Amino acid sequence: MKLVYPVVLYPSGVPGGYTVLCPDMPGLVTEGRDLPEALDMAVDAASGWVLGELEEGRRAPHATNIADVKPEEPSGIVTLIRLDMDEYAAKYGKRSVRKNVTIPAWLDTFGEQHGINYSEVLREGLEHRYRALQQA
Repeated sequence: MKLVYPVVLYPSGVPGGYTVLCPDMPGLVTEGRDLPEALDMAVDAASGWVLGELEEGRRAPHATNIADVKPEEPSGIVTLIRLDMDEYAAKYGKRSVRKNVTIPAWLDTFGEQHGINYSEVLREGLEHRYRALQQA
């Protein structure tokens, strides 16, 4: 899932540095020593913020139209950041959910006899399908 959000950059107390706020993500504040680092930090912080929402079963926030975002100070810069949530979640996602599945009894016997970890098999199969669909 690719997402785009507006952010506002303000010059920070560090010469050449910026503080970044995202109006669609309450409490999100990050900084960088220069503009490229500030934008990288904004993408990382916003991705983490959205991943937290998704892992709690909530939706990613709706992105405000960039034309509607006005900086609170004249020195503020409004721009867009792009989040690749699939890539970020694959790298940093931590939360697991428990699922109850039903399989034939003979297959359960086979799995137990061979020490098969059902959770691992299911996760690997779902990840394989997920990657195949992403490439399609």
